[in-house]
Amino acid sequence: MLQMTDIKKIYRTELVETHALRNMTLAVDEGEFVAVTGPSGSGKTTFLNIAGLLESFEHGSFVLDGKDVSHLNDDERSVYRNRKIGFIFQSFNLIPDLNLFENVDVPLRYRRLPAGERKQRIENALETVGLASRMKHLPAQLSGGQQQRVAIARALAGEPRLLLADEPTGNLDSAMAGQVMELLESIHAGGTTIVMVTHDPDLARRAGRNIHLTDGRVSDHHVAHLQEEIPRSAQLETGSLECSATT
Repeated sequence: MLQMTDIKKIYRTELVETHALRNMTLAVDEGEFVAVTGPSGSGKTTFLNIAGLLESFEHGSFVLDGKDVSHLNDDERSVYRNRKIGFIFQSFNLIPDLNLFENVDVPLRYRRLPAGERKQRIENALETVGLASRMKHLPAQLSGGQQQRVAIARALAGEPRLLLADEPTGNLDSAMAGQVMELLESIHAGGTTIVMVTHDPDLARRAGRNIHLTDGRVSDHHVAHLQEEIPRSAQLETGSLECSATT
């Protein structure tokens, strides 16, 4: 689904040159749920922006859903992004003057889909996240958790091949965060590939695989549920598994 090889991204100003990604190589298979962690400044946001075709890069290659997107221009990236990728943002990014139906409709209008098809997709997406009965409500009439579910519905309505989530529970309390994670797990169980950036190690462990970034490189990766699948005695004998679980 996603294959990045030796990706290098540099931000330049008149005085400073910042290496955000340093020859980063990463593959995500179709149907995976991958959590990306790392300290501030490790390159998580830059990685997500490049994965979502929001930014270009200086060096390396990037294949997304079987297509080499390394050298697409802005317009080509925009078209491919709109058809292949769904985004979930920490701050929801809902338009306050539009109701839920209209918010979910915005990216579909850019694709110039027929009105009947858009309506069906929107209703199905809002039903999936449990908000079909509130489609005429404004975002301000919802809780934070409900607003994030609208953002998820907006992403799902595009029927994306890849769902990118940037700290999707960062603005939520623990109860609402748990509900959003359960929804993402349900979406993943339906076959959608998900890449989620998070600072929360408990949420990261709920993904199928964890990728840890340090200084723009992949510094560690492991299967999130590895400890649960191997007897405790075997963990104590090797010692290495306990280290990977706390990374």
